[in-house]
Parts: sequence; C-alpha cells; structure tokens
Amino acid sequence: MVLERANGQGHVLIISHDVVGAQMAGPGIRYTHLARILAQEFDVILAIPAEPTLQSPEDFQVLTYRSGEETGLNQAIQQARVVLIPAVYLANVPALLQSPVPLVIDGYDPFLAETLFLRRETAHLQRVLIQAYLAGDFFICASERQRDWWLGLLEACGRVNPCTFGENSSLRQLVDVVPFGMPKEPPQASRRVLKGVWPGVGPEDKVILWGGGLWPWLDPLTAIRALATVWQHRQDVRLVFPGTRHPNPQVAGIPTHNEVALQTAQDLGLLGRAVLFGEWVPYADWPNVLLESDVALTLHEDTLETRLAFRSRVLDYIWAGIPVVATRGDATSDLIARYEVGIVVDYHDIDGVAEAMLRLLDMPHAAFGERFEKARQELTWEHAARPLVEFCRHPRRAPDKATPFLGNPYYQEKLLHLEAEVARLEKLVEGYERGKFIRFMRFLRRLGKDMRHAAR
Repeated sequence: MVLERANGQGHVLIISHDVVGAQMAGPGIRYTHLARILAQEFDVILAIPAEPTLQSPEDFQVLTYRSGEETGLNQAIQQARVVLIPAVYLANVPALLQSPVPLVIDGYDPFLAETLFLRRETAHLQRVLIQAYLAGDFFICASERQRDWWLGLLEACGRVNPCTFGENSSLRQLVDVVPFGMPKEPPQASRRVLKGVWPGVGPEDKVILWGGGLWPWLDPLTAIRALATVWQHRQDVRLVFPGTRHPNPQVAGIPTHNEVALQTAQDLGLLGRAVLFGEWVPYADWPNVLLESDVALTLHEDTLETRLAFRSRVLDYIWAGIPVVATRGDATSDLIARYEVGIVVDYHDIDGVAEAMLRLLDMPHAAFGERFEKARQELTWEHAARPLVEFCRHPRRAPDKATPFLGNPYYQEKLLHLEAEVARLEKLVEGYERGKFIRFMRFLRRLGKDMRHAAR
C-alpha cells in the first residue's frame, strides 16, 4: 500500500480495535467519524482489524491488519504525523512503544470498570493500561468525569509532573475531552424497517427503542417490566431491542442480559407481542430505525461503569429527535437533563419508567423541537473533535516524554529501584564469585547513578 503524505508532514493514523463495516458498535462508529473529521485537513488512514464491508470512503484510506502481521501497520506508523489508538489496544502494537511519532491515547471506553463488572481478573488489563498511561503524548476521553479519572490515573503513574504542569497548568494539553458527536446533517429515511415491516410491529404502532446491546451493567429488565404496566393502558406500544448480538465476534463471549430478558418478556406474556428482539441492525439502516421510533431508552445499574460511561447511542437519539427515558448517574443522562429532551428517572424505578414512557408517547415531538435543535448545533462531531484536530495541527511529544527523566517521579523511582536491585544482587554473589561478574554488577550500578545524574 502506498502511503501518501500531507505537505510532506505525514498522515494521521487511527488504529481501531473494533470492526468497521456494514455492522458497527460504538468504537467502530467513533473512529469512522473521527477519520472523516480529520480528513478535512489531513491525509488519514483508518487501520481496522478485518476486511472492510462498508463502501470505500472517498475522504480517507482504509488499511486492514491482522494480529501478528503488522508489516503494513508498522509502515503506516513510521510515516505518520500522529497515531491515535485506544488505550486497551496499545500493547498489541509494540512498534508504537518505540516510535517517536506523537501518540494519542483514546480512553473514552471505561475498560477496567466494565471488566470489574464482569467479575474477571484485571491484573493483565491493568498492566496493559499502564503501558498506555506511560506512552501517551496526549490523552482524550468522552466527558469531564472521565477526564478527572484520567488525571488521577496519570498522576499515579508520574505523568502529572513539573514538565506537563509547566506546559499548561490546566493540563488540557495532556488530557482533554473528545466525546461522541453527531453529523451536522439530520438523518434521512431511505426505507421502512420497523413499522409495518418488523414482525409484530404494525404501521401505526408506537415504537420504544432500546439501542445497542444488553450488557450486564445495563438494565433492560426494568424496561420490560415497565412496559408491562404501559401495556395495561395501551396495546399499540412495541418495545424493540434490535441489537442483541454484537457485530464483533471477539466479544461474543461477554455475558449479556439476552436470555434473562427473553425469559422476563415471556413470563410477562409480552414476548413477540409487545417486546421484540433482533440481532444487530446494519449501520446503513440505523437512521431508518431512529426515525421510526417514538421514544428511546437508556437504563443502567448503579455501578462504577455508570459513573464513567458515555452512552454513544444517546447522541443518536438526540440527532434523530427522539425523546429519551434515562436512568440518572451517567454523563449522557446529564445531557438529557441539560437540553430537556427527555425524562431522567432513578435506578430500577419501574413505575417511574412506565410513567415517563406514557407521558412522552402522549407529547407531540414538536414540543421538543427547539431543544433538539440547540443540542444538535452544540454536539456535532466537528465540535467534539476540536481538541484532537488541534493536536494534529501541532503534533508534539509530551514534555516529560521529550525529556523522560527530568522531573518525573515515576522514572526516578524506577532508577532508585534499579540501583537497589543491583546492590542486592552484588551482595548475594560477593561471597561466592569474584572477577568479571562482580565487575559487571558494579558497572550496572554506576550506570544507574550516571542516568540519575544526567536527569538532573
């Protein structure tokens, strides 16, 4: 693959760890839109882990890679002006750990919080993430809450230090917010996909949409139980779950609420009548699904994941002008409250969700018109991506990476640890061996001291 350069300065390389194609989840959608925004100013390459199934884009290049076959990816890294990669995937691309190219770490997805909720071992994940904390030159996340979390993580790893603070006392040049956004243009319907088409959904029925998966930190059971209450008042309502199977086969083993949700709907006598399930909507049909929906839901549990999450589907609901029922506690429920485009309820509040559904179904969408319009103007991808665009305009190494030992307590501690280990080993062997080995150990000890001296 021939890699082009923009004005001799290289391209922006975005490495996605998730599939990009006809069916996409949040990460694939995020990196596709960021590629399109950046392509307005730079040559952009979007690297994806499988053959693309979407139409070839006109504004950026697509590079496919496979684990263990990184030749093309390594070439793209060498010729880049900036590389963007999700924090959890950095360890899979070892060439980046040695590259001088400015590195942007994307921390929008709270991987550790999700993994803890799955009751899985986290030691390996934490080691992987620490590599990202130490390697990044610029970090992006999805909300101010996440930014506070990231500042704490980076402080613990020595990245909040006189060098980074001296560059900018707000530390915005170290960590800034690049949330999900929405396109400038409103969604356009291309065909009917739900009303009068989806089995069980009539042409005049009201559709309540649950976008995305049924992950264990979410609360689809409250939605189903609330619909049972709504069903007592009106039988023209359909709760649709169109995305129960993730398009990325690598996450197929993650536990979900799929089976218990099906069973709950069955027990309530709603399955196939008022509660309907699908596998995953093709991305090209997603605007059609949105435009045929009357109310949208985003409900979750009270967990660490909730505190840190940014529900990307909520931006889609706002884009399409669908009023939303949301559980409080996450950053996107704050958006709903700020723009007054829905109703925020408490955790596991079945009656509150049912009441909110009925209330929003009875309200004309025109009542929300100006609120949605204001939100659309302020939440575009162009607006969301500004800090990333600015970094790509003026790429740089982080000041404590350019002079890695100066003022960085993490590295100083590592040097002290090295000296202590060398001294311990020297004592262990001193009574048993003489000659070359002892001289070698003393050389290592002097080397550690010289490195500390050079750092001052």
